[in-house]
Amino acid sequence: MLLNVIARGPEIPPDASAARPPIVLLHGLFGRARNLGFFQRRLARTRRTLAIDLRNHGDSPHGPMDYNTMAGDLLDTLAHHGALPATLVGHSMGGKVAMTLALTRPGMVHSLVVADIPPARTGHGQFSLGEQMLRVRFPHYLNRAEADALLLPEIPNADVRALMLQNIRLGENPGWVIGLKDIVASMTNIESWPYIPEGYTYPGPTLFLAGGNSPYIRREHYAVMRRLFPNYHLELIEHAGHWLHVENPTRFAALLEAFTDRY
Repeated sequence: MLLNVIARGPEIPPDASAARPPIVLLHGLFGRARNLGFFQRRLARTRRTLAIDLRNHGDSPHGPMDYNTMAGDLLDTLAHHGALPATLVGHSMGGKVAMTLALTRPGMVHSLVVADIPPARTGHGQFSLGEQMLRVRFPHYLNRAEADALLLPEIPNADVRALMLQNIRLGENPGWVIGLKDIVASMTNIESWPYIPEGYTYPGPTLFLAGGNSPYIRREHYAVMRRLFPNYHLELIEHAGHWLHVENPTRFAALLEAFTDRY
């Protein structure tokens, strides 16, 4: 499956001999490529960048989800755009897709940044949110204010609701633009970690970013992180939870740019 791509790069591209690997940005569950525009625009001042809508998200096609399939989508899409090998940057679900590709096709990944997700089974806490979204009944016409009011009973958290509003087609015949039924049906796979054959590792430079207030990356994960990603480094972003790039974008951007400048 070829995925939707938002591509940005410097106004004057570098000479081919001096070009560095492109940077690929992968969103989390219920996100989309344009959510990462702040970071993409900063990186694109000096590097070719591609922000990807993963399957069932944004403007990409819909279908069943598991990490090996999604890593295949990503590989096919990057090959189609002549963007291999690449530096992969993934948040949450997108981080698992990036890790899966790095472990199964390490030669295709120049370096790796994983934001607030370990290589392990994780309860995203989003299954109930998906079911709540399925219960929403849309009228024949909807503007943004009406959509916000419509979601309020099912999604009382304002930050989460603002994210979900980006997934609604407004105007006449409104509805979800994401593959919501496929996402909910695949939630067990999304929360899981794929089977990785014994001995598979990714030896390239790897940065894990963890929110200081997030429960996702814990000490018990360090051993498997070291086994699978022997060249990893962990940075903690204080006063941020799982949505660390939203809650502390300045620190997130500084760490991301320092890593991509080096690798």
